Amino acid sequence: MYRQFLPKNYNRLIGLAGHRCGMAPATPPVTDERPSAPIQTTGTDHITIWGSNEADTLAFYRDLLGMALVLRQPNLDDPSQTHLFFDTGDGRILTVFVSEDRDSLPRQRTTTGAVHHLCFSVAPDRYEETMTALEDAGKGYNVFDRGIFHSIYTTDNNGLVIELTTEKYEIPDDRRGEVLATAQRLREDDGADYAHDHHLRGALEELGIEVVEHDLPEAATGTGV
Repeated sequence: MYRQFLPKNYNRLIGLAGHRCGMAPATPPVTDERPSAPIQTTGTDHITIWGSNEADTLAFYRDLLGMALVLRQPNLDDPSQTHLFFDTGDGRILTVFVSEDRDSLPRQRTTTGAVHHLCFSVAPDRYEETMTALEDAGKGYNVFDRGIFHSIYTTDNNGLVIELTTEKYEIPDDRRGEVLATAQRLREDDGADYAHDHHLRGALEELGIEVVEHDLPEAATGTGV
């Protein structure tokens, strides 16, 4: 009843105080409701990564993953580099800074603030063809059943982990957050460590969304890339 007299950053201040006193911070709620933040993003415009050279970058992202190269121009912050723009398949853009004096690297450096992996969608009916294409290209990969989706993990020409995922069920794009948040609640109610297939199915049924299941190959449930 006295909350209205507290400062707007009350929760943050309490969290900082608890952290300094060695107290565990409160677990933030999981919900599809947008927070009352001063900035409201409307989606992902593009992601930019550091690349090696243009030929190796095109060989992986265009020639293997099938992303159209839709724009090429100088890096406006450093014209000595080239800025490549790829359409990932749904109009969302991946861009890569490349330079002819950079060779591709066998692996990425992982540290705080670095990119762990990029994830792109593939159609369920092309899932097995995707694995065959990776094999034909000499690319190693792992396949996992991640509970609510299936994932193939490989690496690009610079050792950056690339996840190629496909959905177990049809999920409307405009309701994806709502579906996942509902699956999260069902998982917690179930006491499960992570969201399983039946949590996602249950979320779709609870929200009145038609359950359309894709026929995917068996895959191990595990960890690792």
